[in-house]
Amino acid sequence: MVFRRHSRWAIALPVAFALAGLAGCGSGGPATSTTASTAGASSAPAAGGGAKEVTVFAAASLTGTFTDLGKTFEAAHPGTTVKFNFGSSATLAQQITQGAPADVFAAASPATMKTVTDASLASAPTTFVRNKLEIAVPKDNPAKVDELKDLTDSKVKVALCAEQVPCGAAAIKALDAAGLKVKPVTLEQDVKATLTKVELGEVDAALVYKTDVIASAGKVQGIEFPEADKAINDYPIATLAKAPAGDLAKQFVDLVLSQQGKDVLTKAGFEAP
Repeated sequence: MVFRRHSRWAIALPVAFALAGLAGCGSGGPATSTTASTAGASSAPAAGGGAKEVTVFAAASLTGTFTDLGKTFEAAHPGTTVKFNFGSSATLAQQITQGAPADVFAAASPATMKTVTDASLASAPTTFVRNKLEIAVPKDNPAKVDELKDLTDSKVKVALCAEQVPCGAAAIKALDAAGLKVKPVTLEQDVKATLTKVELGEVDAALVYKTDVIASAGKVQGIEFPEADKAINDYPIATLAKAPAGDLAKQFVDLVLSQQGKDVLTKAGFEAP
């Protein structure tokens, strides 16, 4: 069991989407803050050792892998707590540019990282993995979806990520590559919220990352489609210029880029850059 609380910076979420004209586009929850520690572990600074905390802002699709890597990092750095803020990369980037205290940013697209680097809040990001889309359908696939063009059927209820977030931008790119137009019944703020619509049976299909289908542990089934190869997202990671825990931030990024980090990420379905 992990501790979970809403980040005070999550209040920026409705503002971000209101500015983007997305009011009413989806019902997903705000970005959440999580510690890598298991229940009962303390997040207080180590006695006499100063602050021992590193805060990582990461794309929602990294929730499982980064939580695991956070536990590994804490085990290698006794007395240190890794705190995560998972959510839409676009929202996280805006939170950072608005002054949210963070040490590391891992985004689901170069475009969202560019928001931060253009503000001189990070430099020299490194692409550490890639991810591509699959069609997610309920286990019994009631709409009998077999390929991408099936999503154009008006009888098929489809969920997509909002265009402003990486999974939504990738979905549009894939659909454009196929020459298809889809009218979703809902647009969600991140890929986890989009997948949840399928898991709950509220939609017949959704375009989500392959890694999220794997992480669903059989709650949904994934359908590959060729146009996904034309809409692969690169994931960049960087330490932030104003990182309160600069040394720990660099060490966490080093872990992500290490062979150990790569093994965790590729096991979850991410591809090497």
